[in-house]
Amino acid sequence: MANRLRLGVNIDHVATVRNARGGALPDPVRAAHQAIAAGADGITAHLREDRRHIRDVDMARLAAELTKPLNFEMAATEEMIALAERLKPHAACLVPEKREERTTEGGLDVVGQEQALRPAIARLKAAGCRVSLFIEADEAPIAMAAKLGAPVIELHTGTWCHAVADGHTDKAQAEFARLAKGAAYAASLGLEVHAGHGLDYDTARQLAAVPEFVEFNIGHFLMGEAIFVGLDAALLRMRQAMDEGRGAV
Repeated sequence: MANRLRLGVNIDHVATVRNARGGALPDPVRAAHQAIAAGADGITAHLREDRRHIRDVDMARLAAELTKPLNFEMAATEEMIALAERLKPHAACLVPEKREERTTEGGLDVVGQEQALRPAIARLKAAGCRVSLFIEADEAPIAMAAKLGAPVIELHTGTWCHAVADGHTDKAQAEFARLAKGAAYAASLGLEVHAGHGLDYDTARQLAAVPEFVEFNIGHFLMGEAIFVGLDAALLRMRQAMDEGRGAV
């Protein structure tokens, strides 16, 4: 298929289940290997400051063992930058992080944090990491991402997905239009455009029709589906949904 979307699989919540009881099982690295065998184009893992799911040893094993690209989601802190410099993952996605949040609740404030982000991005690029910024689909942060020299952005899709799930049709339509407009603007600046947060089969299918998107990163929904149908079947259905949406272009 021309212009095929890549699927990155986030394995954080395998680690969430493991950490609920302690010990080593279920193993998120095993889930990463299985996802790749089932057709994932890459693996995403977010090492949080509080280590609520992924642990340092998980990141080290992923970096050493994976046969497909590893996308290291991280806050732009000295600790995380130094770890990325040591592990040298394929990609480093800078995200906002608050200890009190359940999950990432919005895009990174790249405009307000320009001075702090500039050296962080430079260090990650020097380490060979392909830097991505997780941002909102608005003109100001997209323009700043380009100014900062990040080659990739990941647009936060959570607000749209929540509006769809809650049946707020008008808000969902407005958010979809904002995502499509932001993706087109980013592509016009030469940025590679990814998307993630809250995507399920239906929303991934819809968003795949926007041709500027190159990659979706999906985790929580897929791991939840895997409980019922298995990880292979969940990934296959997601891949089919994405291909169906992209075929509608």
